[in-house]
Amino acid sequence: MSDTTKTGTNAQVSNTRLHLGQSSELPTSPETAMLDRVPNPHVGTDYAARFTAPEFTSICPVTGQPDFGILVIDYVPDEWLVESKSLKLYLTSFRNHGAFHEDCTIGIAKKIVNLLGPKWLRIGGYWYPRGGIPIDVFWQTCAPPANLFLPDQGVPPYRAR
Repeated sequence: MSDTTKTGTNAQVSNTRLHLGQSSELPTSPETAMLDRVPNPHVGTDYAARFTAPEFTSICPVTGQPDFGILVIDYVPDEWLVESKSLKLYLTSFRNHGAFHEDCTIGIAKKIVNLLGPKWLRIGGYWYPRGGIPIDVFWQTCAPPANLFLPDQGVPPYRAR
């Protein structure tokens, strides 16, 4: 397999470490951002890893105004972990990207699934209101493994968060 491959969603994924331990420029868009993966040191052990992005931003594709949300990503790794610096850079690349809340949330989850092949992944996108309506988006790959300790995502329903 080459170091960089195109996926079914045209998102690039990396099989080598591009960001870890070195300076990295901010990607200009999610399409140009590279997610890195590292080997899971505990293959065969079902555990949940969580990433929370409390200040996620993107752009409304209709109005060009900023959208703000909280993303919570939980997954049970198999052979690979997502490298956190590359994930941070990838998420930040949405700041100037126009997409609806559903597209941002589901697209992020699918890119991670395509890179890692986790046993299970769920994402919660908790978006602040635009036009008076908050939009929360939830997706998961399948039922979580049995006996997995899985805390609540911790973001309350919208009540002026």
